[in-house]
Amino acid sequence: MSAGSAQLWAGLGNPGAQHRWDRHNVGFMVVEAVARRHGFAEWRDGKGWRAARGEIGGVAVFLLEPLTYMNLSGGAVQSAAEKFRLKTERILVIHDELDLSLGRVKVKTGGGDAGHNGLRSITAVTGADYRRLRVGIGRDGGDARDYVLSSFSATERAEMLTPLLDAIAENVPYLVKNDEENDNRFLSAMDVAMSPLRGGATATATVTGKAPKKETD
Repeated sequence: MSAGSAQLWAGLGNPGAQHRWDRHNVGFMVVEAVARRHGFAEWRDGKGWRAARGEIGGVAVFLLEPLTYMNLSGGAVQSAAEKFRLKTERILVIHDELDLSLGRVKVKTGGGDAGHNGLRSITAVTGADYRRLRVGIGRDGGDARDYVLSSFSATERAEMLTPLLDAIAENVPYLVKNDEENDNRFLSAMDVAMSPLRGGATATATVTGKAPKKETD
């Protein structure tokens, strides 16, 4: 395991127990599920963040949670990247996505922030060329700010959120490869896991087929 292969996976959210199950905190939920599934070391505090170190598929991964609020996430990501000596192309940001329904995920590199304050803050300090794992939370037709700060219901957590987090944690060995082919494999595996819960039957990609159509910001 070489230092050059290490990656930083930053889950976005707001600190504090009152935000634990907020839709906006799904990035925190993902990195915590990954840490549990893959036996990461104890979380340790840094400068405006906390991180856990582990290994996935022979690659060192630092899981990060900014301890600032969402709109200041960039400072925490920059601080951790500098501490662990990782370039932007080794950063994966995991965040909530209003334009995807709950149970759907997408992977992309670069692009705009689509009004997401955490992405805007990170882009301001690192540039836009980091990878993103976009985790769908859907919309309710009301005020977007109120919606993202609302909590998942007990039914949503039991029927969709918990299986989603488990499926992501199970399939992240594809993501650690950091290439388009394995990102495509990850999406296929996620569709196999989640389509029955969404009432769907068709995967967005196949392991050997073409990459799924990219969604716009």
